[in-house]
Amino acid sequence: MNASIETNTYDGETYERISKAIAFMRQNHLHQPDLATVAQHVHLSDYHFQRLFTKWAGISPKRFLQYLTVEYAKSRIAETSSLLNLTMDAGLSSPGRLHDLFVKLEAMSPGEFKAGGRGLQIWYGIHSTPFGECLIATTHRGICNLLFLDTASNDAAEAILRAEWVNADIVQNQQATHEVCDRIFNPIAANREPLVLFVKGTNFQIQVWRALLSVPFGGLTTYQGLAKAMDRPTAARAVGNALGRNPVGYLIPCHRVIRESGELGGFRWGLERKTVLMGWEASHNQGVS
Repeated sequence: MNASIETNTYDGETYERISKAIAFMRQNHLHQPDLATVAQHVHLSDYHFQRLFTKWAGISPKRFLQYLTVEYAKSRIAETSSLLNLTMDAGLSSPGRLHDLFVKLEAMSPGEFKAGGRGLQIWYGIHSTPFGECLIATTHRGICNLLFLDTASNDAAEAILRAEWVNADIVQNQQATHEVCDRIFNPIAANREPLVLFVKGTNFQIQVWRALLSVPFGGLTTYQGLAKAMDRPTAARAVGNALGRNPVGYLIPCHRVIRESGELGGFRWGLERKTVLMGWEASHNQGVS
């Protein structure tokens, strides 16, 4: 599902600059801002900005801008609709590229849902990724949360988990979740074991999240398109609501669902981050079968 990322190419400051630059390029794409203008916006020299951006994205800012247009988004929607092959019964993603990840989704039982995590131990940590700081939480049954954060306060992060898992035993264990983070954002080609997600949600939410695993890396679909693929053609609004409750960002790729117009729509962790995710995947998807 995800391309490999060099761990030394990102930190909090890098993401903030990249995100700010991409937001500026998207907002001003009709004027085609040149390198100097974008670099000045993020307080870097032309040379250092070009170098930083190319190291992060794999391509130049100018080329990246091509993947942020409505026209490109519409073309990807059309291509993805012919590739979308839902495997909801298996709940397993089907990657086609060397560095892609298998992701398997397991749902909490109704009784476990009602218990609010009673008897469950959750380990969490906060980590830097190419897309900003994130909280990763895992259990002995799989990853239960991946939440992008605007702040990295441990107290605030644990409060988020407490709200999700009111009766669970929650413990910070940075070392345990660091290994999980590496598997997600710096995958090893030889490791073909699936990443297991252990999530709680309504039956419909689980169906939507499983369906998302079939949207290919770099692909885009629409709220209506996902609803139709689930054989629920009138449920586009409900699909959008389920996306807003996605507990595992990036691995359950709700960032790949946009409006039919090619506009972004919503995103639980902010439209700037959605733009970054979409553009990064597009740039790493080119020329790779």
